[in-house]
Amino acid sequence: MNASIVAPAATPTLHPLLTRLVQETAASVLGAETFDAWLAQPGAAMVVFAEDPDRAKETLDMAVIVPELHAARAGGFRVALLPPDTARALAPRYGFARWPAFVMLRDGLYVGAVDGIRDWDVYRAELDRLLAAEPKRPPSVGIPVIPIATAAQNEG
Repeated sequence: MNASIVAPAATPTLHPLLTRLVQETAASVLGAETFDAWLAQPGAAMVVFAEDPDRAKETLDMAVIVPELHAARAGGFRVALLPPDTARALAPRYGFARWPAFVMLRDGLYVGAVDGIRDWDVYRAELDRLLAAEPKRPPSVGIPVIPIATAAQNEG
């Protein structure tokens, strides 16, 4: 189910648990230059945003959890791993607040994200909800956008 995407030429050395995630889920390890092509593939997909385990120890928890979620849903989605540098560069597209995180997509469109570490039952429930959800606009990070008419009414 996970179409082959060639890893970036300078694939970083991964922690053994992240390597295990890649092996057990047949995940593609993506760089910024391969992300959009992978994203364009049809079907359900999970993108794992990994942080350096020395900066966020929970990344190693996520590395163990994702293969379990993938197996529990009989491979019902393909998986990609974004190493820390790539993850940091692409994270603003999806507006999640905590690391590590995974983003669920369908046919390249945002469905939702789960950030930080959660209880196993929460992961399972969230994954089921996201696999059934309709795509939507990703949340933004930063300054809230207020329509001009609304801003003028608030000032007057």
